[in-house]
Amino acid sequence: MNIREAHEKFATDEQCLQYIEKMRWPDGIVRCPTCGDKNVEKYERPPQRVRKARSETRKASKANRRVWFYICLNKDCRQQFSPTSGTLFADSHLPLIVWFQAITLMLNAKKGISAMQLQRDLGIGGYKTAWYLNHRIREAMAEGAIPQLGGIVEIDETYVGGKQKGKGVYYGKKQKQPVVGLRERKGPLRFIHTKDVKAATLRAIIEKYVGPDVEFYMTDDSSAADAVLKDTGKHGVIKHSIGSYVNGIIHTNTVESAFSLLKRGIVGNFHKVSIKHLQRYLDEFSYRFNRRNDDGAFIETVRRLAGFAPLPFSALTSEKV
Repeated sequence: MNIREAHEKFATDEQCLQYIEKMRWPDGIVRCPTCGDKNVEKYERPPQRVRKARSETRKASKANRRVWFYICLNKDCRQQFSPTSGTLFADSHLPLIVWFQAITLMLNAKKGISAMQLQRDLGIGGYKTAWYLNHRIREAMAEGAIPQLGGIVEIDETYVGGKQKGKGVYYGKKQKQPVVGLRERKGPLRFIHTKDVKAATLRAIIEKYVGPDVEFYMTDDSSAADAVLKDTGKHGVIKHSIGSYVNGIIHTNTVESAFSLLKRGIVGNFHKVSIKHLQRYLDEFSYRFNRRNDDGAFIETVRRLAGFAPLPFSALTSEKV
Protein backbone atom coordinates (compact mmCIF):
# COMPACT_ATOMS: atom_id res chain seq x y z
CA MET A 1 0.00 0.00 0.00
CA ASN A 2 1.30 3.44 -0.89
CA ILE A 3 0.55 6.74 0.83
CA ARG A 4 -2.10 7.73 -1.75
CA GLU A 5 -3.97 4.44 -1.28
CA ALA A 6 -3.77 4.81 2.49
CA HIS A 7 -5.26 8.31 2.25
CA GLU A 8 -8.09 7.13 -0.01
CA LYS A 9 -8.95 3.99 1.99
CA PHE A 10 -8.59 5.55 5.44
CA ALA A 11 -9.79 9.12 5.03
CA THR A 12 -11.38 9.37 8.50
CA ASP A 13 -10.62 8.15 12.01
CA GLU A 14 -13.91 6.27 11.91
CA GLN A 15 -12.66 4.13 9.00
CA CYS A 16 -9.36 3.53 10.80
CA LEU A 17 -11.13 2.52 14.00
CA GLN A 18 -13.37 0.06 12.14
CA TYR A 19 -10.31 -1.44 10.48
CA ILE A 20 -8.49 -1.86 13.80
CA GLU A 21 -11.58 -3.52 15.25
CA LYS A 22 -11.60 -5.99 12.36
CA MET A 23 -7.89 -6.74 12.86
CA ARG A 24 -8.24 -7.15 16.64
CA TRP A 25 -11.37 -9.32 16.56
CA PRO A 26 -11.31 -11.02 13.14
CA ASP A 27 -14.13 -13.42 14.12
CA GLY A 28 -16.44 -10.42 14.59
CA ILE A 29 -16.96 -11.10 18.31
CA VAL A 30 -15.86 -8.14 20.42
CA ARG A 31 -14.46 -9.12 23.81
CA CYS A 32 -13.68 -7.00 26.82
CA PRO A 33 -9.88 -6.61 27.08
CA THR A 34 -10.12 -6.58 30.89
CA CYS A 35 -12.21 -9.67 31.69
CA GLY A 36 -12.57 -11.33 28.27
CA ASP A 37 -16.38 -11.31 28.39
CA LYS A 38 -18.11 -11.02 25.01
CA ASN A 39 -21.27 -9.56 26.55
CA VAL A 40 -20.63 -5.96 25.54
CA GLU A 41 -22.68 -3.05 24.25
CA LYS A 42 -21.70 -0.36 21.77
CA TYR A 43 -22.29 3.31 22.55
CA GLU A 44 -22.08 6.33 20.27
CA ARG A 45 -20.36 9.29 21.86
CA PRO A 46 -22.66 12.34 21.81
CA PRO A 47 -21.39 15.43 19.95
CA GLN A 48 -19.24 17.65 22.14
CA ARG A 49 -19.86 21.36 22.50
CA VAL A 50 -16.99 23.37 21.08
CA ARG A 51 -15.11 25.13 23.86
CA LYS A 52 -11.82 26.91 23.98
CA ALA A 53 -9.22 24.41 25.13
CA ARG A 54 -6.84 25.35 27.91
CA SER A 55 -3.85 23.90 26.08
CA GLU A 56 -2.88 22.35 22.77
CA THR A 57 -2.56 18.93 24.45
CA ARG A 58 -6.09 19.12 25.82
CA LYS A 59 -7.35 20.36 22.47
CA ALA A 60 -5.73 17.42 20.67
CA SER A 61 -7.03 14.97 23.28
CA LYS A 62 -10.60 16.19 22.82
CA ALA A 63 -10.31 16.20 19.04
CA ASN A 64 -9.14 12.57 18.99
CA ARG A 65 -11.66 11.02 21.37
CA ARG A 66 -13.10 7.85 19.87
CA VAL A 67 -16.49 8.49 18.24
CA TRP A 68 -17.84 5.27 19.71
CA PHE A 69 -16.84 2.82 22.41
CA TYR A 70 -17.97 -0.35 24.17
CA ILE A 71 -19.07 -1.04 27.72
CA CYS A 72 -18.63 -4.48 29.23
CA LEU A 73 -21.96 -5.66 30.67
CA ASN A 74 -20.33 -8.01 33.15
CA LYS A 75 -21.48 -6.57 36.48
CA ASP A 76 -18.07 -7.25 38.04
CA CYS A 77 -16.26 -5.37 35.28
CA ARG A 78 -18.28 -2.62 33.55
CA GLN A 79 -15.13 -1.48 31.76
CA GLN A 80 -15.34 1.07 28.96
CA PHE A 81 -13.06 0.35 26.01
CA SER A 82 -12.53 0.92 22.30
CA PRO A 83 -10.68 -1.17 19.67
CA THR A 84 -7.47 0.69 20.55
CA SER A 85 -7.65 0.08 24.32
CA GLY A 86 -4.76 -1.98 25.67
CA THR A 87 -2.85 -1.86 22.37
CA LEU A 88 0.09 0.08 20.98
CA PHE A 89 -2.47 2.59 19.66
CA ALA A 90 -3.67 3.34 23.20
CA ASP A 91 -3.40 6.78 24.82
CA SER A 92 -2.23 8.46 21.63
CA HIS A 93 -3.20 12.06 20.95
CA LEU A 94 -2.47 11.57 17.26
CA PRO A 95 -5.36 10.89 14.86
CA LEU A 96 -5.50 7.29 13.65
CA ILE A 97 -5.16 8.62 10.11
CA VAL A 98 -1.64 9.79 11.03
CA TRP A 99 -0.85 6.37 12.49
CA PHE A 100 -1.91 4.62 9.29
CA GLN A 101 0.09 7.01 7.11
CA ALA A 102 3.14 6.54 9.35
CA ILE A 103 2.85 2.74 9.02
CA THR A 104 2.73 3.12 5.23
CA LEU A 105 5.79 5.38 5.16
CA MET A 106 7.83 3.04 7.40
CA LEU A 107 6.94 -0.04 5.35
CA ASN A 108 7.77 1.64 2.04
CA ALA A 109 11.04 3.28 3.16
CA LYS A 110 13.61 0.72 2.01
CA LYS A 111 16.33 2.15 4.25
CA GLY A 112 14.01 3.31 7.04
CA ILE A 113 12.61 6.72 7.87
CA SER A 114 13.78 8.85 10.77
CA ALA A 115 11.49 10.44 13.34
CA MET A 116 12.50 13.88 12.07
CA GLN A 117 11.47 12.97 8.53
CA LEU A 118 8.23 11.47 9.83
CA GLN A 119 7.55 14.70 11.69
CA ARG A 120 8.02 16.74 8.50
CA ASP A 121 6.08 14.44 6.18
CA LEU A 122 3.05 14.07 8.45
CA GLY A 123 3.03 17.51 10.05
CA ILE A 124 3.40 16.10 13.58
CA GLY A 125 3.72 18.85 16.19
CA GLY A 126 6.89 17.81 18.01
CA TYR A 127 9.92 15.59 17.46
CA LYS A 128 9.30 13.67 20.69
CA THR A 129 5.82 12.68 19.50
CA ALA A 130 7.16 11.52 16.13
CA TRP A 131 9.97 9.56 17.84
CA TYR A 132 7.49 7.83 20.15
CA LEU A 133 5.21 6.98 17.22
CA ASN A 134 8.18 5.62 15.28
CA HIS A 135 9.23 3.32 18.11
CA ARG A 136 5.73 2.01 18.81
CA ILE A 137 5.35 0.94 15.19
CA ARG A 138 8.87 -0.51 15.32
CA GLU A 139 7.87 -2.51 18.43
CA ALA A 140 5.19 -4.28 16.37
CA MET A 141 7.83 -5.27 13.82
CA ALA A 142 9.54 -7.73 16.17
CA GLU A 143 9.54 -11.03 14.29
CA GLY A 144 8.95 -13.27 17.27
CA ALA A 145 8.83 -16.99 16.58
CA ILE A 146 9.17 -17.41 12.80
CA PRO A 147 10.04 -20.84 11.36
CA GLN A 148 13.67 -21.85 11.61
CA LEU A 149 15.80 -21.23 8.55
CA GLY A 150 16.53 -24.11 6.18
CA GLY A 151 18.00 -24.87 2.77
CA ILE A 152 21.20 -22.91 2.18
CA VAL A 153 21.80 -20.52 5.08
CA GLU A 154 24.37 -17.75 4.93
CA ILE A 155 25.87 -16.56 8.22
CA ASP A 156 28.03 -13.52 8.71
CA GLU A 157 28.67 -10.73 11.21
CA THR A 158 29.07 -7.00 11.00
CA TYR A 159 29.76 -4.21 13.48
CA VAL A 160 27.60 -1.15 14.09
CA GLY A 161 29.18 1.97 15.51
CA GLY A 162 29.97 5.61 14.89
CA LYS A 163 32.89 7.96 14.86
CA GLN A 164 34.74 8.69 18.06
CA LYS A 165 33.67 12.06 19.39
CA GLY A 166 36.18 14.75 18.56
CA LYS A 167 38.22 12.54 16.24
CA GLY A 168 37.94 11.65 12.57
CA VAL A 169 38.59 7.94 13.04
CA TYR A 170 36.20 5.06 13.54
CA TYR A 171 36.12 2.95 16.64
CA GLY A 172 37.78 -0.42 16.54
CA LYS A 173 35.64 -3.55 16.74
CA LYS A 174 35.87 -3.65 20.53
CA GLN A 175 33.95 -0.39 20.78
CA LYS A 176 31.32 -1.30 18.17
CA GLN A 177 28.24 -3.47 18.57
CA PRO A 178 28.34 -6.88 16.85
CA VAL A 179 25.38 -7.97 14.75
CA VAL A 180 25.00 -11.50 13.40
CA GLY A 181 23.03 -11.94 10.19
CA LEU A 182 21.44 -15.17 9.00
CA ARG A 183 19.72 -15.36 5.64
CA GLU A 184 18.11 -18.33 3.96
CA ARG A 185 18.65 -18.07 0.23
CA LYS A 186 15.34 -17.03 -1.36
CA GLY A 187 13.97 -16.99 2.19
CA PRO A 188 13.81 -14.91 5.38
CA LEU A 189 16.48 -12.82 7.04
CA ARG A 190 17.41 -12.52 10.72
CA PHE A 191 19.52 -9.85 12.43
CA ILE A 192 20.63 -10.47 16.03
CA HIS A 193 22.45 -7.97 18.24
CA THR A 194 24.95 -9.99 20.31
CA LYS A 195 27.50 -9.31 23.02
CA ASP A 196 30.24 -10.92 20.88
CA VAL A 197 30.77 -13.29 17.95
CA LYS A 198 32.65 -16.02 19.76
CA ALA A 199 32.02 -19.67 19.00
CA ALA A 200 29.69 -20.26 21.98
CA THR A 201 27.53 -17.25 21.07
CA LEU A 202 27.39 -18.27 17.40
CA ARG A 203 26.49 -21.86 18.30
CA ALA A 204 23.55 -20.71 20.45
CA ILE A 205 22.26 -18.47 17.64
CA ILE A 206 22.50 -21.25 15.05
CA GLU A 207 20.74 -23.75 17.31
CA LYS A 208 17.91 -21.28 17.91
CA TYR A 209 17.34 -19.93 14.41
CA VAL A 210 18.50 -22.67 12.00
CA GLY A 211 16.50 -25.88 11.55
CA PRO A 212 17.87 -29.45 11.33
CA ASP A 213 16.92 -29.72 7.64
CA VAL A 214 19.55 -27.18 6.59
CA GLU A 215 21.43 -28.23 3.44
CA PHE A 216 24.52 -26.03 3.73
CA TYR A 217 25.96 -23.35 6.00
CA MET A 218 27.81 -20.64 4.09
CA THR A 219 30.27 -18.45 6.01
CA ASP A 220 33.50 -16.57 5.47
CA ASP A 221 36.75 -17.87 6.95
CA SER A 222 35.82 -16.92 10.50
CA SER A 223 37.55 -19.03 13.13
CA ALA A 224 34.41 -18.99 15.32
CA ALA A 225 32.18 -20.25 12.47
CA ASP A 226 34.76 -22.93 11.63
CA ALA A 227 34.86 -24.11 15.25
CA VAL A 228 31.07 -24.47 15.33
CA LEU A 229 30.40 -25.91 11.87
CA LYS A 230 33.51 -27.83 10.77
CA ASP A 231 32.13 -31.21 11.92
CA THR A 232 28.67 -30.82 10.35
CA GLY A 233 29.75 -31.88 6.87
CA LYS A 234 27.60 -29.03 5.52
CA HIS A 235 29.98 -26.10 5.87
CA GLY A 236 30.98 -24.05 2.83
CA VAL A 237 33.71 -21.46 3.41
CA ILE A 238 34.53 -18.52 1.16
CA LYS A 239 37.97 -17.15 1.96
CA HIS A 240 37.62 -13.37 2.08
CA SER A 241 41.10 -13.15 3.62
CA ILE A 242 42.70 -14.06 0.27
CA GLY A 243 40.32 -11.93 -1.79
CA SER A 244 37.89 -14.68 -2.81
CA TYR A 245 34.19 -13.79 -2.80
CA VAL A 246 32.41 -16.39 -4.96
CA ASN A 247 33.23 -20.04 -5.58
CA GLY A 248 30.25 -21.66 -7.29
CA ILE A 249 27.40 -21.73 -4.79
CA ILE A 250 29.77 -20.88 -1.95
CA HIS A 251 29.43 -17.21 -1.03
CA THR A 252 27.84 -14.92 1.54
CA ASN A 253 26.81 -12.19 -0.88
CA THR A 254 23.09 -12.24 -0.11
CA VAL A 255 23.47 -11.71 3.65
CA GLU A 256 26.14 -9.08 2.98
CA SER A 257 23.74 -7.20 0.68
CA ALA A 258 21.28 -7.10 3.58
CA PHE A 259 24.04 -5.75 5.85
CA SER A 260 24.77 -3.08 3.24
CA LEU A 261 21.14 -1.96 3.28
CA LEU A 262 21.21 -1.82 7.09
CA LYS A 263 24.41 0.24 7.16
CA ARG A 264 23.14 2.70 4.54
CA GLY A 265 19.95 3.14 6.55
CA ILE A 266 21.75 3.78 9.84
CA VAL A 267 24.39 6.11 8.39
CA GLY A 268 22.16 7.91 5.88
CA ASN A 269 18.82 8.17 7.70
CA PHE A 270 19.25 7.61 11.42
CA HIS A 271 22.90 8.75 11.66
CA LYS A 272 23.24 6.99 15.00
CA VAL A 273 21.24 4.58 17.13
CA SER A 274 21.52 3.73 20.82
CA ILE A 275 22.60 0.32 22.07
CA LYS A 276 19.33 0.02 23.95
CA HIS A 277 17.21 0.33 20.81
CA LEU A 278 19.57 -1.35 18.32
CA GLN A 279 17.63 -4.63 18.25
CA ARG A 280 14.42 -2.72 17.47
CA TYR A 281 16.08 -1.13 14.44
CA LEU A 282 17.40 -4.54 13.38
CA ASP A 283 13.91 -6.01 13.70
CA GLU A 284 12.49 -3.18 11.59
CA PHE A 285 14.97 -3.79 8.77
CA SER A 286 14.52 -7.57 8.73
CA TYR A 287 10.71 -7.25 9.03
CA ARG A 288 10.54 -4.89 6.05
CA PHE A 289 13.08 -6.92 4.06
CA ASN A 290 11.17 -10.17 4.58
CA ARG A 291 7.95 -8.53 3.34
CA ARG A 292 9.35 -6.45 0.51
CA ASN A 293 7.13 -8.23 -2.03
CA ASP A 294 4.21 -8.90 0.32
CA ASP A 295 0.99 -6.98 -0.41
CA GLY A 296 -0.33 -7.98 3.01
CA ALA A 297 2.43 -6.26 5.00
CA PHE A 298 0.20 -3.31 5.93
CA ILE A 299 -2.60 -5.58 7.16
CA GLU A 300 -0.17 -7.65 9.22
CA THR A 301 1.42 -4.57 10.79
CA VAL A 302 -1.93 -3.09 11.87
CA ARG A 303 -2.93 -6.48 13.28
CA ARG A 304 0.30 -6.61 15.27
CA LEU A 305 -0.20 -3.09 16.60
CA ALA A 306 -3.67 -4.12 17.74
CA GLY A 307 -2.27 -7.22 19.43
CA PHE A 308 0.72 -5.78 21.29
CA ALA A 309 0.43 -4.30 24.78
CA PRO A 310 1.04 -0.55 25.23
CA LEU A 311 4.66 0.62 25.21
CA PRO A 312 5.09 3.40 27.79
CA PHE A 313 7.30 6.33 26.86
CA SER A 314 9.19 5.79 30.13
CA ALA A 315 10.20 2.29 28.99
CA LEU A 316 11.85 3.76 25.90
CA THR A 317 13.65 6.55 27.72
CA SER A 318 14.84 4.77 30.86
CA GLU A 319 18.55 4.19 31.35
CA LYS A 320 18.12 0.42 31.52
CA VAL A 321 19.62 -1.34 28.49
